[in-house]
Amino acid sequence: MFITKLLGKIGLPVLIKLVKDSLMSIGSEAASNAVNSLGQVDTAIRSKEISVEQIKEANRHIEKITELETDSDLKVLTAINDTIQKELISGDKFVRFWRPFFGYSVSVAWLFTMLTICYCIIADGEHAPQIIMALVETTSLWGVALGVLGISVVKRSQEKASQEKQGVISNVINKIM
Repeated sequence: MFITKLLGKIGLPVLIKLVKDSLMSIGSEAASNAVNSLGQVDTAIRSKEISVEQIKEANRHIEKITELETDSDLKVLTAINDTIQKELISGDKFVRFWRPFFGYSVSVAWLFTMLTICYCIIADGEHAPQIIMALVETTSLWGVALGVLGISVVKRSQEKASQEKQGVISNVINKIM
C-alpha cells in the first residue's frame, strides 16, 4: 500500500530514480541487478521509448489503486467506529466496559511479562538469547489479544511484503510497456 501511495504522489520516473539511488548503496548482486533493470526503464523513459502518455496511464492506474485502497480502509474504520459507538451507548454494563477491561488486563499482563523477562535476562545473562527468542514466540498471542481490542499488529513476513511490492512494480512496468 505504501508503494502505491508513494507512486501516486510523486510519479513513476521520480520513484525509479529514488529506488535506483537507494539500491546503489546496498552493494549486493540482487540490488545491482535491480539497479540495472531500473536504469533500463529510466533510459527507455528518457529516450521516449516509453511515452509520456504511457507514464501518465501508469500514474493514473496507481492513483486508482490508491483510491480503492483508501475506500477500503475507510469502510473498515467506519465499521470499527460504528461498533465502538454502539458499545458506548449500550445500557448493558458488560457491553460498555468489556473492551476497556480487556485492554487494561492485556496491559497489566504485558507489563508483568516484560518485567519478568527483564529480571530473567539480568539475573541469567547467559541465557538471554534463548529468553528473547522465546519472547518472539509470544507474538501471535499478543497479536490475538490486541486484535480483539481492534488494534492490527499483524505483520507480513519480509518475503511476502517484498513479493507484493515487486508485483506492484512489475505490473506498473508491464502497463507502461
